Amino acid sequence: MLQVSVLRNNPEWVKARLAVKHFKQPELVDEIIKFDDERKSLQVSYDNTQASINAASKEIGKLMGQGKKEEAEAAKAEVANYKVQVSSFLEQLAIVEKQLQETLVQLPNLPAEEVPIGRTPEENVVVREGGDKPNLPADAVPHWDLLDKYKLINFELGNKITGSGFPVYIGKGAKLQRSLIQYFLDYNTAAGYTEYLPPFMVNEASAYATGQLPDKEGQMYHATEDNLYLIPTAEVPVTNIYRDTILKETELPVKMTAYSPCFRREAGSYGKDVRGLNRVHQFEKVEIIQIVQPSKSFEVLDDMVKHVEALLQSLELPYRILRLCGGDMGFASAITYDFEVYSAAQERWLEVSSVSNFESFQSNRMKCRYKDETGKMQLAHTLNGSSLALPRIVACLLENNQAADGIHLPKVLHSYFGNAVIN
Repeated sequence: MLQVSVLRNNPEWVKARLAVKHFKQPELVDEIIKFDDERKSLQVSYDNTQASINAASKEIGKLMGQGKKEEAEAAKAEVANYKVQVSSFLEQLAIVEKQLQETLVQLPNLPAEEVPIGRTPEENVVVREGGDKPNLPADAVPHWDLLDKYKLINFELGNKITGSGFPVYIGKGAKLQRSLIQYFLDYNTAAGYTEYLPPFMVNEASAYATGQLPDKEGQMYHATEDNLYLIPTAEVPVTNIYRDTILKETELPVKMTAYSPCFRREAGSYGKDVRGLNRVHQFEKVEIIQIVQPSKSFEVLDDMVKHVEALLQSLELPYRILRLCGGDMGFASAITYDFEVYSAAQERWLEVSSVSNFESFQSNRMKCRYKDETGKMQLAHTLNGSSLALPRIVACLLENNQAADGIHLPKVLHSYFGNAVIN
Protein backbone atom coordinates (compact mmCIF):
# COMPACT_ATOMS: atom_id res chain seq x y z
CA MET A 1 0.00 0.00 0.00
CA LEU A 2 1.31 3.43 -0.91
CA GLN A 3 1.80 6.05 1.78
CA VAL A 4 -0.60 8.99 1.62
CA SER A 5 2.31 11.37 2.22
CA VAL A 6 3.90 10.22 -1.07
CA LEU A 7 0.69 11.04 -2.95
CA ARG A 8 0.29 14.42 -1.27
CA ASN A 9 3.87 15.53 -1.87
CA ASN A 10 3.85 14.98 -5.63
CA PRO A 11 0.50 13.79 -7.03
CA GLU A 12 1.38 14.42 -10.69
CA TRP A 13 4.59 12.41 -10.39
CA VAL A 14 2.60 9.56 -8.79
CA LYS A 15 0.13 9.62 -11.70
CA ALA A 16 3.01 9.52 -14.17
CA ARG A 17 4.51 6.47 -12.46
CA LEU A 18 1.10 4.77 -12.36
CA ALA A 19 0.85 5.37 -16.11
CA VAL A 20 3.96 3.22 -16.59
CA LYS A 21 1.91 0.34 -15.14
CA HIS A 22 -0.99 1.37 -17.40
CA PHE A 23 -3.19 2.00 -14.37
CA LYS A 24 -6.56 3.16 -15.63
CA GLN A 25 -7.82 5.19 -12.64
CA PRO A 26 -5.31 7.99 -11.95
CA GLU A 27 -8.18 10.08 -10.58
CA LEU A 28 -8.06 7.91 -7.46
CA VAL A 29 -4.95 9.85 -6.42
CA ASP A 30 -7.02 13.05 -6.19
CA GLU A 31 -9.83 11.22 -4.38
CA ILE A 32 -7.38 9.91 -1.78
CA ILE A 33 -6.00 13.39 -1.15
CA LYS A 34 -9.57 14.72 -0.82
CA PHE A 35 -10.47 12.00 1.70
CA ASP A 36 -7.28 12.73 3.61
CA ASP A 37 -8.14 16.45 3.70
CA GLU A 38 -11.58 15.57 5.12
CA ARG A 39 -9.98 13.24 7.65
CA LYS A 40 -7.56 15.93 8.82
CA SER A 41 -10.33 18.53 9.11
CA LEU A 42 -12.55 16.17 11.12
CA GLN A 43 -9.63 15.21 13.33
CA VAL A 44 -8.94 18.88 14.11
CA SER A 45 -12.63 19.45 14.91
CA TYR A 46 -12.67 16.36 17.12
CA ASP A 47 -9.48 17.39 18.96
CA ASN A 48 -10.72 20.96 19.50
CA THR A 49 -14.10 19.79 20.78
CA GLN A 50 -12.48 17.24 23.08
CA ALA A 51 -10.23 20.00 24.43
CA SER A 52 -13.34 22.11 25.09
CA ILE A 53 -14.91 19.20 27.00
CA ASN A 54 -11.81 18.82 29.14
CA ALA A 55 -11.66 22.55 29.88
CA ALA A 56 -15.39 22.76 30.66
CA SER A 57 -15.18 19.70 32.92
CA LYS A 58 -12.47 21.34 34.98
CA GLU A 59 -14.55 24.52 35.17
CA ILE A 60 -17.55 22.54 36.43
CA GLY A 61 -15.45 21.25 39.31
CA LYS A 62 -14.41 24.77 40.26
CA LEU A 63 -17.96 26.10 40.05
CA MET A 64 -19.31 23.29 42.21
CA GLY A 65 -16.59 23.99 44.75
CA GLN A 66 -17.58 27.66 44.80
CA GLY A 67 -21.24 26.77 45.30
CA LYS A 68 -22.23 28.19 41.92
CA LYS A 69 -24.68 25.43 41.16
CA GLU A 70 -26.65 27.23 38.45
CA GLU A 71 -23.52 28.12 36.48
CA ALA A 72 -22.23 24.58 36.94
CA GLU A 73 -25.46 23.14 35.51
CA ALA A 74 -25.14 25.43 32.47
CA ALA A 75 -21.56 24.21 31.98
CA LYS A 76 -22.78 20.60 32.21
CA ALA A 77 -25.32 21.28 29.48
CA GLU A 78 -22.52 22.74 27.37
CA VAL A 79 -20.39 19.60 27.92
CA ALA A 80 -23.32 17.39 26.93
CA ASN A 81 -23.65 19.35 23.69
CA TYR A 82 -19.91 18.96 23.06
CA LYS A 83 -20.17 15.22 23.59
CA VAL A 84 -22.91 14.99 20.94
CA GLN A 85 -20.56 16.82 18.55
CA VAL A 86 -17.66 14.51 19.45
CA SER A 87 -19.81 11.45 18.75
CA SER A 88 -20.76 12.90 15.37
CA PHE A 89 -17.13 13.65 14.51
CA LEU A 90 -16.11 10.10 15.42
CA GLU A 91 -18.82 8.65 13.19
CA GLN A 92 -17.78 10.88 10.30
CA LEU A 93 -14.11 10.05 10.88
CA ALA A 94 -14.83 6.33 10.72
CA ILE A 95 -16.68 6.77 7.41
CA VAL A 96 -13.97 8.92 5.83
CA GLU A 97 -11.12 6.70 7.07
CA LYS A 98 -12.88 3.67 5.58
CA GLN A 99 -13.33 5.50 2.26
CA LEU A 100 -9.68 6.55 2.34
CA GLN A 101 -8.47 3.01 3.04
CA GLU A 102 -10.72 1.36 0.47
CA THR A 103 -9.54 3.77 -2.22
CA LEU A 104 -5.88 3.62 -1.24
CA VAL A 105 -5.67 -0.18 -1.55
CA GLN A 106 -6.81 0.06 -5.17
CA LEU A 107 -3.54 1.74 -6.16
CA PRO A 108 -0.76 -0.61 -7.28
CA ASN A 109 2.83 -0.07 -6.23
CA LEU A 110 4.72 2.57 -8.16
CA PRO A 111 7.26 1.15 -10.62
CA ALA A 112 10.91 2.01 -10.02
CA GLU A 113 12.66 4.34 -12.45
CA GLU A 114 14.52 1.37 -13.97
CA VAL A 115 11.27 -0.28 -15.11
CA PRO A 116 10.90 -0.20 -18.92
CA ILE A 117 7.85 1.44 -20.44
CA GLY A 118 5.69 -1.14 -22.16
CA ARG A 119 2.44 -3.05 -21.97
CA THR A 120 3.06 -6.62 -23.18
CA PRO A 121 5.56 -9.43 -22.43
CA GLU A 122 7.16 -8.78 -25.82
CA GLU A 123 8.29 -5.39 -24.48
CA ASN A 124 10.22 -6.85 -21.54
CA VAL A 125 13.96 -6.23 -21.69
CA VAL A 126 16.38 -9.17 -21.89
CA VAL A 127 19.13 -8.36 -19.38
CA ARG A 128 21.35 -11.34 -20.17
CA GLU A 129 21.35 -14.97 -21.25
CA GLY A 130 23.38 -17.94 -20.09
CA GLY A 131 23.90 -21.63 -20.73
CA ASP A 132 23.87 -23.52 -24.00
CA LYS A 133 20.78 -24.72 -25.82
CA PRO A 134 21.07 -28.48 -26.38
CA ASN A 135 21.09 -30.24 -29.74
CA LEU A 136 18.36 -32.81 -29.31
CA PRO A 137 18.15 -36.07 -31.24
CA ALA A 138 15.72 -36.21 -34.14
CA ASP A 139 13.28 -38.33 -32.17
CA ALA A 140 13.15 -35.93 -29.19
CA VAL A 141 9.72 -35.43 -27.67
CA PRO A 142 8.15 -32.85 -25.28
CA HIS A 143 8.07 -33.50 -21.55
CA TRP A 144 4.48 -34.73 -21.42
CA ASP A 145 5.48 -37.69 -23.59
CA LEU A 146 8.58 -38.29 -21.46
CA LEU A 147 6.49 -38.23 -18.28
CA ASP A 148 4.32 -40.97 -19.72
CA LYS A 149 7.25 -42.97 -21.16
CA TYR A 150 9.14 -43.09 -17.87
CA LYS A 151 5.98 -43.24 -15.74
CA LEU A 152 6.90 -40.13 -13.72
CA ILE A 153 3.56 -38.29 -13.57
CA ASN A 154 0.00 -39.42 -14.16
CA PHE A 155 -2.29 -36.57 -15.21
CA GLU A 156 -5.34 -38.76 -15.73
CA LEU A 157 -5.08 -40.05 -12.18
CA GLY A 158 -4.97 -36.45 -10.97
CA ASN A 159 -8.09 -35.71 -13.00
CA LYS A 160 -9.83 -38.64 -11.31
CA ILE A 161 -8.82 -37.66 -7.77
CA THR A 162 -9.26 -33.90 -8.03
CA GLY A 163 -9.52 -32.45 -11.52
CA SER A 164 -7.49 -31.06 -14.38
CA GLY A 165 -4.24 -29.40 -13.34
CA PHE A 166 -3.55 -31.57 -10.27
CA PRO A 167 -0.85 -34.05 -11.35
CA VAL A 168 0.10 -37.19 -9.41
CA TYR A 169 3.87 -37.80 -9.16
CA ILE A 170 4.83 -41.47 -9.12
CA GLY A 171 8.03 -43.41 -8.37
CA LYS A 172 11.04 -41.68 -9.86
CA GLY A 173 8.89 -38.67 -10.68
CA ALA A 174 8.10 -38.20 -6.98
CA LYS A 175 11.76 -38.80 -6.11
CA LEU A 176 12.96 -36.22 -8.65
CA GLN A 177 10.51 -33.71 -7.22
CA ARG A 178 11.70 -34.38 -3.68
CA SER A 179 15.35 -34.22 -4.79
CA LEU A 180 14.90 -30.81 -6.38
CA ILE A 181 13.11 -29.42 -3.32
CA GLN A 182 15.85 -30.61 -0.99
CA TYR A 183 18.60 -29.31 -3.28
CA PHE A 184 16.97 -25.88 -3.55
CA LEU A 185 16.52 -25.62 0.22
CA ASP A 186 20.12 -26.71 0.88
CA TYR A 187 21.35 -24.19 -1.69
CA ASN A 188 19.39 -21.38 -0.04
CA THR A 189 20.28 -22.22 3.56
CA ALA A 190 23.96 -22.40 2.59
CA ALA A 191 23.58 -18.77 1.46
CA GLY A 192 22.32 -17.71 4.90
CA TYR A 193 18.55 -18.11 4.49
CA THR A 194 16.68 -19.60 7.46
CA GLU A 195 14.29 -22.38 6.47
CA TYR A 196 10.61 -22.23 7.44
CA LEU A 197 7.78 -24.65 6.85
CA PRO A 198 4.69 -22.40 6.95
CA PRO A 199 0.95 -23.15 6.92
CA PHE A 200 -0.42 -23.72 3.43
CA MET A 201 -3.58 -21.70 4.14
CA VAL A 202 -3.74 -18.09 5.28
CA ASN A 203 -6.38 -15.78 6.68
CA GLU A 204 -7.69 -12.68 4.96
CA ALA A 205 -5.35 -10.33 6.85
CA SER A 206 -2.29 -12.23 5.62
CA ALA A 207 -3.47 -12.25 2.00
CA TYR A 208 -4.20 -8.54 2.26
CA ALA A 209 -0.80 -7.75 3.79
CA THR A 210 1.23 -9.12 0.87
CA GLY A 211 -1.07 -7.67 -1.81
CA GLN A 212 -3.00 -10.76 -2.95
CA LEU A 213 -6.20 -9.13 -1.73
CA PRO A 214 -8.05 -7.30 -3.10
CA ASP A 215 -6.13 -7.76 -6.38
CA LYS A 216 -5.97 -11.54 -6.95
CA GLU A 217 -8.93 -13.04 -5.10
CA GLY A 218 -10.21 -14.52 -8.39
CA GLN A 219 -7.03 -16.58 -8.77
CA MET A 220 -6.99 -17.95 -5.22
CA TYR A 221 -8.78 -21.00 -3.87
CA HIS A 222 -11.03 -19.87 -1.02
CA ALA A 223 -12.30 -22.04 1.83
CA THR A 224 -15.38 -19.90 2.37
CA GLU A 225 -16.69 -21.53 5.54
CA ASP A 226 -13.55 -20.60 7.48
CA ASN A 227 -12.61 -17.65 5.25
CA LEU A 228 -9.14 -19.07 4.59
CA TYR A 229 -7.17 -18.98 1.34
CA LEU A 230 -4.91 -21.69 -0.09
CA ILE A 231 -1.56 -20.01 -0.67
CA PRO A 232 -0.42 -19.13 -4.22
CA THR A 233 3.19 -19.03 -2.98
CA ALA A 234 5.13 -19.38 0.28
CA GLU A 235 5.80 -15.64 0.04
CA VAL A 236 2.40 -14.99 1.61
CA PRO A 237 2.68 -16.89 4.93
CA VAL A 238 6.44 -16.38 5.34
CA THR A 239 6.38 -12.61 4.80
CA ASN A 240 3.48 -12.39 7.26
CA ILE A 241 5.70 -13.80 10.00
CA TYR A 242 6.78 -10.18 10.43
CA ARG A 243 3.33 -8.59 10.19
CA ASP A 244 2.74 -6.11 13.06
CA THR A 245 6.38 -6.39 14.07
CA ILE A 246 8.97 -3.81 15.06
CA LEU A 247 12.51 -4.98 14.34
CA LYS A 248 15.82 -3.65 15.54
CA GLU A 249 18.06 -2.41 12.74
CA THR A 250 20.69 -4.91 13.88
CA GLU A 251 18.22 -7.74 13.08
CA LEU A 252 18.23 -6.77 9.39
CA PRO A 253 18.48 -8.28 6.89
CA VAL A 254 15.97 -11.03 7.64
CA LYS A 255 16.57 -13.88 5.16
CA MET A 256 13.98 -16.67 4.90
CA THR A 257 13.39 -19.61 2.59
CA ALA A 258 10.49 -22.04 2.44
CA TYR A 259 9.14 -24.93 0.45
CA SER A 260 5.40 -25.12 -0.12
CA PRO A 261 2.81 -26.43 -2.51
CA CYS A 262 1.20 -23.55 -4.40
CA PHE A 263 -2.43 -23.36 -5.46
CA ARG A 264 -3.62 -21.18 -8.34
CA ARG A 265 -6.93 -21.27 -10.13
CA GLU A 266 -5.34 -19.94 -13.35
CA ALA A 267 -8.76 -18.87 -14.55
CA GLY A 268 -8.90 -18.28 -18.29
CA SER A 269 -5.82 -20.41 -19.10
CA TYR A 270 -6.20 -22.74 -22.08
CA GLY A 271 -4.50 -24.03 -25.21
CA LYS A 272 -1.02 -25.38 -25.94
CA ASP A 273 0.62 -23.12 -23.32
CA VAL A 274 -1.03 -25.10 -20.52
CA ARG A 275 -0.17 -28.60 -21.72
CA GLY A 276 1.69 -30.97 -19.37
CA LEU A 277 3.54 -29.11 -16.62
CA ASN A 278 3.46 -25.75 -18.38
CA ARG A 279 0.56 -24.58 -16.22
CA VAL A 280 -1.06 -26.48 -13.37
CA HIS A 281 -3.32 -25.64 -10.45
CA GLN A 282 -1.11 -27.23 -7.78
CA PHE A 283 2.68 -27.21 -7.93
CA GLU A 284 5.71 -27.08 -5.63
CA LYS A 285 8.03 -24.14 -5.21
CA VAL A 286 10.89 -23.01 -3.00
CA GLU A 287 10.84 -19.31 -2.16
CA ILE A 288 13.37 -16.82 -0.82
CA ILE A 289 12.29 -13.69 1.08
CA GLN A 290 14.29 -10.81 2.52
CA ILE A 291 13.33 -7.88 4.78
CA VAL A 292 15.93 -5.13 4.62
CA GLN A 293 16.72 -1.45 5.17
CA PRO A 294 15.38 0.74 2.33
CA SER A 295 18.86 2.02 1.46
CA LYS A 296 20.01 -1.54 0.74
CA SER A 297 17.01 -3.06 -1.05
CA PHE A 298 18.25 -2.60 -4.62
CA GLU A 299 21.65 -3.99 -3.72
CA VAL A 300 19.88 -6.97 -2.15
CA LEU A 301 17.71 -7.30 -5.27
CA ASP A 302 20.86 -7.67 -7.39
CA ASP A 303 22.21 -10.27 -4.95
CA MET A 304 18.98 -12.27 -5.11
CA VAL A 305 19.01 -12.19 -8.92
CA LYS A 306 22.61 -13.50 -8.90
CA HIS A 307 21.62 -16.16 -6.35
CA VAL A 308 18.85 -17.53 -8.58
CA GLU A 309 21.05 -17.23 -11.67
CA ALA A 310 23.78 -19.33 -10.04
CA LEU A 311 21.16 -21.93 -9.07
CA LEU A 312 20.04 -22.22 -12.71
CA GLN A 313 23.66 -22.45 -13.83
CA SER A 314 24.19 -25.36 -11.44
CA LEU A 315 21.29 -27.16 -13.13
CA GLU A 316 23.05 -26.67 -16.49
CA LEU A 317 19.95 -25.16 -18.08
CA PRO A 318 19.95 -22.44 -20.76
CA TYR A 319 18.28 -19.36 -19.27
CA ARG A 320 17.62 -15.69 -19.76
CA ILE A 321 16.81 -12.86 -17.36
CA LEU A 322 14.14 -10.30 -18.22
CA ARG A 323 13.42 -6.94 -16.63
CA LEU A 324 9.65 -6.68 -16.83
CA CYS A 325 8.02 -3.64 -18.39
CA GLY A 326 5.43 -1.69 -16.41
CA GLY A 327 2.41 -3.30 -18.05
CA ASP A 328 3.62 -6.85 -17.34
CA MET A 329 4.45 -6.31 -13.66
CA GLY A 330 2.52 -7.49 -10.64
CA PHE A 331 0.27 -5.26 -8.56
CA ALA A 332 2.58 -5.07 -5.53
CA SER A 333 5.97 -5.00 -7.24
CA ALA A 334 8.20 -1.96 -7.76
CA ILE A 335 10.53 -3.89 -10.07
CA THR A 336 10.61 -7.52 -11.20
CA TYR A 337 13.15 -9.74 -12.93
CA ASP A 338 11.81 -12.91 -14.54
CA PHE A 339 13.94 -15.96 -15.22
CA GLU A 340 13.08 -18.18 -18.15
CA VAL A 341 14.63 -21.49 -19.16
CA TYR A 342 14.67 -22.79 -22.71
CA SER A 343 12.49 -25.78 -23.45
CA ALA A 344 14.34 -27.44 -26.34
CA ALA A 345 11.59 -29.88 -27.31
CA GLN A 346 8.91 -27.18 -27.27
CA GLU A 347 11.31 -24.59 -28.71
CA ARG A 348 10.12 -21.89 -26.35
CA TRP A 349 11.09 -20.05 -23.17
CA LEU A 350 9.31 -20.97 -19.94
CA GLU A 351 9.20 -18.75 -16.84
CA VAL A 352 10.61 -20.46 -13.74
CA SER A 353 11.25 -17.58 -11.34
CA SER A 354 10.35 -13.99 -10.54
CA VAL A 355 12.52 -11.88 -8.25
CA SER A 356 10.86 -8.68 -7.05
CA ASN A 357 11.48 -5.67 -4.84
CA PHE A 358 8.25 -4.44 -3.25
CA GLU A 359 9.99 -1.55 -1.47
CA SER A 360 7.65 -0.43 1.37
CA PHE A 361 4.40 -1.46 -0.35
CA GLN A 362 3.95 -4.71 1.59
CA SER A 363 5.55 -3.49 4.81
CA ASN A 364 3.16 -0.51 4.94
CA ARG A 365 0.19 -2.88 4.62
CA MET A 366 1.45 -5.29 7.25
CA LYS A 367 3.06 -2.69 9.54
CA CYS A 368 6.53 -4.22 9.40
CA ARG A 369 8.86 -1.56 10.80
CA TYR A 370 12.26 -1.16 12.35
CA LYS A 371 13.98 1.41 14.54
CA ASP A 372 16.92 3.06 12.82
CA GLU A 373 20.13 4.11 14.60
CA THR A 374 18.48 7.36 15.74
CA GLY A 375 15.53 5.46 17.26
CA LYS A 376 13.15 6.68 14.55
CA MET A 377 10.56 4.21 13.26
CA GLN A 378 10.95 3.29 9.56
CA LEU A 379 9.12 1.01 7.14
CA ALA A 380 11.29 -1.89 6.00
CA HIS A 381 11.56 -3.02 2.38
CA THR A 382 10.51 -6.55 1.37
CA LEU A 383 11.79 -8.68 -1.51
CA ASN A 384 11.04 -12.20 -2.69
CA GLY A 385 11.95 -14.62 -5.41
CA SER A 386 11.28 -18.13 -6.67
CA SER A 387 14.24 -20.37 -5.99
CA LEU A 388 12.80 -22.21 -7.84
CA ALA A 389 9.33 -23.19 -9.14
CA LEU A 390 9.46 -26.87 -10.00
CA PRO A 391 7.04 -27.75 -12.84
CA ARG A 392 8.81 -26.03 -15.71
CA ILE A 393 12.23 -26.82 -14.25
CA VAL A 394 11.24 -30.50 -14.37
CA ALA A 395 9.87 -30.06 -17.91
CA CYS A 396 13.11 -28.52 -19.16
CA LEU A 397 15.38 -30.98 -17.31
CA LEU A 398 13.55 -33.85 -18.97
CA GLU A 399 13.34 -32.35 -22.45
CA ASN A 400 16.86 -30.90 -22.64
CA ASN A 401 18.60 -33.99 -21.24
CA GLN A 402 16.78 -36.76 -23.08
CA ALA A 403 18.93 -39.40 -24.75
CA ALA A 404 18.54 -42.91 -26.08
CA ASP A 405 19.43 -44.46 -22.73
CA GLY A 406 17.31 -42.18 -20.55
CA ILE A 407 17.26 -38.71 -18.97
CA HIS A 408 20.74 -37.57 -17.90
CA LEU A 409 20.46 -35.41 -14.77
CA PRO A 410 22.88 -32.55 -13.93
CA LYS A 411 25.72 -33.48 -11.55
CA VAL A 412 24.33 -31.48 -8.61
CA LEU A 413 21.29 -33.76 -8.47
CA HIS A 414 23.10 -37.12 -8.59
CA SER A 415 23.55 -37.47 -4.83
CA TYR A 416 20.01 -36.22 -4.12
CA PHE A 417 18.35 -38.48 -6.68
CA GLY A 418 20.68 -41.42 -6.06
CA ASN A 419 21.43 -41.88 -9.74
CA ALA A 420 22.74 -39.96 -12.73
CA VAL A 421 20.10 -41.14 -15.16
CA ILE A 422 16.34 -41.68 -15.19
CA ASN A 423 15.80 -44.83 -17.22
